[in-house]
Amino acid sequence: MNARLARRTALAATAALALTTLTACQDGDDTAPAASGKVTVAGVEITKDQALHDLLPDQIKKAGKVRVATDVPYPPFEMFVKEGESELTGLDHDLGQALGGKLGVTFAFTPQKFDGIVPAIQAGKFDAAMSAITDNKERQQVVDFVDYSQSGSGILVADGNPEKITDLDALCGRKVAVQAATNQLDLLKEHQGDCSAAGQAKIDIQTFPKDSDAQLALRSGKVVAQVLTKPAAGWVAKTADDGKVFDLVEDPKAPGGYHASPNGIAVSKQLPGLTDAIQKALQALIDDGTVTKIYDSYGVASIAVREATKNAAVD
Repeated sequence: MNARLARRTALAATAALALTTLTACQDGDDTAPAASGKVTVAGVEITKDQALHDLLPDQIKKAGKVRVATDVPYPPFEMFVKEGESELTGLDHDLGQALGGKLGVTFAFTPQKFDGIVPAIQAGKFDAAMSAITDNKERQQVVDFVDYSQSGSGILVADGNPEKITDLDALCGRKVAVQAATNQLDLLKEHQGDCSAAGQAKIDIQTFPKDSDAQLALRSGKVVAQVLTKPAAGWVAKTADDGKVFDLVEDPKAPGGYHASPNGIAVSKQLPGLTDAIQKALQALIDDGTVTKIYDSYGVASIAVREATKNAAVD
């Protein structure tokens, strides 16, 4: 099972929690470059870079858009602004609009089931995909990746971090919530040996059938922390009760999260010019601080990369 699908169940409940407090994260309708050639994302006005536009394949220039597949919902990367409606929001969506503004084309997002995304790109239905896709060697055989984040597991604690949890070691001997049958449960089990080696008691792992159940345990003080994917932890910390209930632990030794792997924009191998253009546009948005502002608006600035790489995964 790929890393994203393994996290899918864990985030389903988180989506329900987050969407109860969700409001549109864009400043107006920025789903396409405005008539002036400018687009605003996360409060940043982005203008077309003609040199980057010139790098685009002729078919993309002619169409005026990049057809982008995305699997919704998967907060904070992909979400609907309102349940039952089609308008999209989320980190990937906002980043796509910023890239489109820089390249002078529209990044047109269309929902697609996750396991059908790569085949749809291969079939020519889409030019690219932005859907928190884990970059790995197997997928690199059929698509190219422009890597834009590092995503692993994170630690969610009560607001103000009263127990002063700083990292995984600080969980030794403490009650910690986690959803059953997840990568995060495996992470905690693996860390038990480190606790023992340090002469500390093992983590008292409390498993729950749903992510939301684990968060209720944290709310009520039955556990000192919850371990879940870092993007989800950051989003919950930012949105639950207007950010007044939880905090995200930032471990400087694991800025993208524990056991982090690269997430990439998947691009058709038939469009190498598009890959090159997206990579250079992403780097420009990193350099001018736009990427940090977009990620920060979703509570996950620490998972952003400092360099836009291509096919960064090594296994």
